[in-house]
Amino acid sequence: MNVASLIEVKPNPNIPALAPGDAVKVSAKVVEGDRERTQVFQGVVIKVRRGGAGANFTVRRVASGVGVERTFPLYSPLVEKVEIVRHGKVRRAKLYYLRGLSTKASRIKERRVDKKKGQG
Repeated sequence: MNVASLIEVKPNPNIPALAPGDAVKVSAKVVEGDRERTQVFQGVVIKVRRGGAGANFTVRRVASGVGVERTFPLYSPLVEKVEIVRHGKVRRAKLYYLRGLSTKASRIKERRVDKKKGQG
């Protein structure tokens, strides 16, 4: 028995279609005591795990010379919005090799995305 059969799971409309290699800004709600605020986490998507209610994506960034990875659920209302900064050109689905590279060596080329007519 899976969770999706017990409760109705609706996708978060504020999360666009993500792909590994995309540079994103994720705005997530953070609860600290009785206060709630929005925290922005900007980095590269290194993994997208699909498959129903347990779907999630992992974002990696380097802060003060230390690699930080954070996993966000795709169906959670705590993820306020995801903004794609740039689309990355990669040849594999899981970018775990970025963990072993330095910041400059881990840069990803940009993939061209054709805009549809009438959208500027």
